[in-house]
Amino acid sequence: MTTNSILIRNATAILTGLAGTGERHPGPDLRVAGSVIEAIGQLGPRPGEPVIDATDCVVYPAWVNTHHHLFQSLLKGDPAGLDLSLTPWLGATPYRFRAAFDETTFRLAVRIGLVELVRSGCGTVADHNYLYYPGMPYDSSAILFEEAEALGLRFVLCRGGATRTRQLESNLPQALRPESLDRFLADCERLAARYHQCAPDAMRRVAMAPTTPLYSMPPEALRTCARTARRLGIRLHSHLSETVEYQNAAREMHRATPVAFCGEHEWLGPDVWFAHLVKLGADEIRQLGASGTGIAHCPQSNGRLGSGIADIPALEAAGVPVSLGVDGAASNEAADMISEAHAAWLLQRARRGHEARPRAEGGSFEGGADAARVEDVVRWGTAGGAAVLGLDAIGTLQPGKAADLAIYRLDDPRCFGLHDPAIAPVASGGRPSLRALLVGGRVVAEHDAIPGLDLAGLGAAAREAVRHLQQRAARLAA
Repeated sequence: MTTNSILIRNATAILTGLAGTGERHPGPDLRVAGSVIEAIGQLGPRPGEPVIDATDCVVYPAWVNTHHHLFQSLLKGDPAGLDLSLTPWLGATPYRFRAAFDETTFRLAVRIGLVELVRSGCGTVADHNYLYYPGMPYDSSAILFEEAEALGLRFVLCRGGATRTRQLESNLPQALRPESLDRFLADCERLAARYHQCAPDAMRRVAMAPTTPLYSMPPEALRTCARTARRLGIRLHSHLSETVEYQNAAREMHRATPVAFCGEHEWLGPDVWFAHLVKLGADEIRQLGASGTGIAHCPQSNGRLGSGIADIPALEAAGVPVSLGVDGAASNEAADMISEAHAAWLLQRARRGHEARPRAEGGSFEGGADAARVEDVVRWGTAGGAAVLGLDAIGTLQPGKAADLAIYRLDDPRCFGLHDPAIAPVASGGRPSLRALLVGGRVVAEHDAIPGLDLAGLGAAAREAVRHLQQRAARLAA
């Protein structure tokens, strides 16, 4: 659908992604003009103007996913890693299969992950791609940008990689061998020159993202990366403090906490965001907040791997920008933003409630239901993601902002009987039917369908690709 304006009419509820009194708008109508939101309120149709009927629908800003590993979309539910914690799981699943990927299976995995996100109402994806190695026969970065563009999504490539490996990788094949620092930096420069857009509503961005500060590079290389990224005008991203092993390793290797180590090597600041940040001390939370360093909160993966639950209220209170990420599908078999938002809402409450103690032990409260509201979770997953990525024109529903928005139908029994329909997509669980998803004013999905996509064919290709990966991984291990 390509027109000068579109009227979205008669929405049951609108959540804006804003904080405070502006977090809801009575609407009930919203007009998109070109790529931006022109107005929200009681609006009449213009002659010949296309209308999206949002009766019995709620409207949210399109989700902003700030941490993913799209290639893992063909590694869901691998029995070898299903019940393992992070470190053994890495060897059992993603590292075991990494060398089995070729250009065809990589592209298919990316497409599956992006389609899953689109159907959840996600308009912006930051993928932490670490599938790079010397002599790699295909350009995984180009494939990621191509697949995102084909679906009409905003895309941030977090260029991962390593110049050294963990011990657990030492006996694995060529696809796990580290790059040289010069090669890594040269490719980041190439990608930034070719793809990176500086506009606040950019469709393409690049970030520098060594896979993990503690293990992927020597300390002096981290500092070089930080300085190079800032010279290029791109952001920095990585994993940090996902489990207690990060605390153990940082103290054993560097006699510092993980956050303090990053600060010593110029890896803190408003242009940096880390995935996970589950295991933190009070001083680390203060340091992150004081520096404006952001978080990609990944509650489902953290739960699946048994890592714990990040203290998001404490981080946000300290000044840490909060966003949501789904992480890789190999540690999150429901890698979509609706599932992630639902988990974030529940798990913050569970975390707070777990701290409750009886009065005889000094307790002062019963439960944690005040730890996170639906409106908080929507803000984290939309405006928070935009802030972490530096995409200031997206993330909220306001006149003048980019027209990135998701319209959800309330036509499933899980939504029946709700006293507050606005909370349905987050609170009711399960993926609601997608009436439409707009990115930059363009309708990229409508009536739960993506134009030109053969969903059944994609599923069949995925089943065949899983068999191919299993066979190839077995041959490589023999």
